[in-house]
Amino acid sequence: MVKLSVLDQAPISKGSTPEQTLSNTLELAQFTESLGYFRYWVAEHHNTNGLASTSPEILIARIASVTKTIRVGSGGVLLPQYSPLKVAENFKMLEAMFPGRIDLGLGRSPGGGQKTRLALTDGTQKMLSAFSRQVKDLHGYLYNTLPDDHPYKGVIATPETTSNPQTWVLGLSERGAKHAAINGTGFTFGHFISPAHSSEAISTYLERFRPSPERQDPFINACVFVVCAPTHEEAEELALSQDMWLLQVEKGIETRVPSVQEVKEHTFTQEELRKVEQNRKRAVIGTPNEVKERLETLAAEYQASELLLITNIYDFEKKKQSYKLIAEAFNQ
Repeated sequence: MVKLSVLDQAPISKGSTPEQTLSNTLELAQFTESLGYFRYWVAEHHNTNGLASTSPEILIARIASVTKTIRVGSGGVLLPQYSPLKVAENFKMLEAMFPGRIDLGLGRSPGGGQKTRLALTDGTQKMLSAFSRQVKDLHGYLYNTLPDDHPYKGVIATPETTSNPQTWVLGLSERGAKHAAINGTGFTFGHFISPAHSSEAISTYLERFRPSPERQDPFINACVFVVCAPTHEEAEELALSQDMWLLQVEKGIETRVPSVQEVKEHTFTQEELRKVEQNRKRAVIGTPNEVKERLETLAAEYQASELLLITNIYDFEKKKQSYKLIAEAFNQ
């Protein structure tokens, strides 16, 4: 059986507000928990007008406080911008408050343009190439396993919890898979960003995996854009807002989600139509049976026992309906 989970970027629909969007996130977390979804992850984005989740740590605490059983985590914290010790302490705190329910997903992305990244690091030039070392240090703080010759040996991430958050590395290629493998974390493949290098990434992770204090065996999940509705025609119509949203995000002009009506009034260029067709490879759109069949195929291809579903459409109630229909199709 494929486990179903959620990735929420907290996208703001045009005409809505960040406050309403974050309220919707809490409602969606409670709703998907009631449907049997396994995890609920939130993203980290900066300097954008259409994505409300800038601080996953704060949002995780709020979501976990209004849910009971669903695992809650980050997809993911942008580790290159931060201190591994501080990230470890943040998630130790979350683990202390919500034992056995916290996931720490880690991303290598810079989190925005060069100016945004420098603002996050307060002007300190930090190398993305240090990511794997940072993951190793993070584990050292979580498990108090820093080597004797480490410059910060003796520094302990507190509070000293009896359990630790599960760690994951998010990736799209062999490089991301290698970071996950050599550090013994779970690997989250970002199909929703680009499925182009999936086979190389998955094989690299499985072949190079090294056990860690947290995980003795490799574990893969994958994140996919999904839009589901009772009919194929309705699913295609709902997905129009996601199609246009992706176009706008890629152009760097707008990250709020447009309405279906706005999209219908837009005259697409041939280049835009080509791009929409290309982006559809990142998504699964259709009826419950169509979606279930395609997701099961993807899970088998990725050797993943779990899929994270992301649905960035305009209508919040239709988004809830999509998650509900998929859960019912999978008999969650």
